[in-house]
Amino acid sequence: MPITGAILDTARRHPGRPAIVGDDGRLTYAQLVEDSRRLFAVVDAAHRAQHRPPEPARETRGIPITAVSLFSAFHSARIMAGLAGYRAVSATIDPRWPLEHRVDVILAAGIGVVVSDATDLAIALASRGWTGTILSLGELMHREEYTDAAPPPTVRDDDEPFLMLFSSGTTSNPKAFLKTRRQYRANVAVSSAHLEPRPGVATLAPGPVSYSLTLYAVIESLATAGSVHLADAFDPLANGRRVRDEHITRVVAVPAVVQALTDAARRDPDRFAPLELVVTGGANLPQAIRDALARVLPDVRLISYYGAAEIGFIGDSREGDGTLITVYDGIGARVRDAAGADVAEGEPGTLWILADACSDGYVSKTTDAVLKGPDGWATVNDQARLVDDRLQLIGRAGDIAVTGGHKVALTEVERVFDGMPGLGAVCAVALPDPRLGTVVALVLETGDAGLPGKTAPAGAGAGGLPGKGPLQRWARERLAPQFVPHRWYLMDGLPRTVGGKIRRAQTAARVLAGEARRL
Repeated sequence: MPITGAILDTARRHPGRPAIVGDDGRLTYAQLVEDSRRLFAVVDAAHRAQHRPPEPARETRGIPITAVSLFSAFHSARIMAGLAGYRAVSATIDPRWPLEHRVDVILAAGIGVVVSDATDLAIALASRGWTGTILSLGELMHREEYTDAAPPPTVRDDDEPFLMLFSSGTTSNPKAFLKTRRQYRANVAVSSAHLEPRPGVATLAPGPVSYSLTLYAVIESLATAGSVHLADAFDPLANGRRVRDEHITRVVAVPAVVQALTDAARRDPDRFAPLELVVTGGANLPQAIRDALARVLPDVRLISYYGAAEIGFIGDSREGDGTLITVYDGIGARVRDAAGADVAEGEPGTLWILADACSDGYVSKTTDAVLKGPDGWATVNDQARLVDDRLQLIGRAGDIAVTGGHKVALTEVERVFDGMPGLGAVCAVALPDPRLGTVVALVLETGDAGLPGKTAPAGAGAGGLPGKGPLQRWARERLAPQFVPHRWYLMDGLPRTVGGKIRRAQTAARVLAGEARRL
């Protein structure tokens, strides 16, 4: 059921049911409908008051774009949900992106109204000649209080674009793409069939709404008459109380939050007694996270799904080490080489997907990258193998190294060290070598990396980490010879994105710059 249709229907049938609950407030379904009327009235008036409004990207077909760039997950969600029932395109821009990325995407996409409290953003946009309008959250709420309500929201046409998303924003300029209502309805149909959002189910989705995982949780909960509970950050104690007090049975979160939830439940499992299901995004969920959750909360099921924001939900894993992904019914998957030919089973290549939820392409003014081929199949350049009709994800193109004539998946090297006693986060990188061209190195994260560029004794570790000898033995017992790292380094804090993912290219650059200690 479409999101606005579901909201209106639930508001009639269950007006008091919580729709959006967050650190900054809560709205029932009936309140969400009324809130959307004043919200749209304010936003629409702000667009109409502009003398020279920014021209929205041509892909929007002239529909004005409103962006939210707030730390408040509650207000980000209620603005996105409120605008969905009107002729509007909404976007969420992570306020933690570098300033230049935020400015560039606002200008390139032709965003006309931005809800943000960032004073540096307003100054930077003005200096670039932007003719749009910035509203602080306080100003938006003040105007909502004194503005006459717009007509009620309505179910919009299938082919109307309504949501602008971004593929990145931490290491390069973001690529924008649009979702039509038809595409998001197809995406909700897939998640409803496999990830168990249900009418009346309370889902906790901690984290910024600018994350596609959190945004999907908001949309699928509202589209299935559920309640979505949001948190600006994962506070173990506070969210444990919410699980208990709000009878939350489902959590949707990134792997790092699943690990934090497990740690909190180990200290006080009674608070998490209502919990039945944990859904996490990303492929190849570490076995240690799965095992720890199973030990602490044995009755809680875990689903690790794989998808791409541009394409939608693709498949999931529910058992074992999570390395094999079962592709959902109705989703096409094939692995191709650089020439576009299908590779043999078990061989690595670029993953192509055929899905009704896939976007038509990227917004042209933000990138020249191609999402879809002429045959309708799409790729975000993930690398994979097909094994017994299931997907084995390897990573992006930069996650594969060629050393001594062998293709080595760096993600598979890392996964072998998951569960090694005394070891924390690691990152496998490819480094230049005069003999082999490239060698694999493993970088261990430590809080005591010592002096950059200094070499430690062969058996030494740091901060309780294993030394070189144990690391080599562990690798040789579990990896093919060409996969065993040739070099080992310690680094005081691996570089990460704002979402917590380790940045492989920057890790390699820091090693080459001498900012790591070699074992």
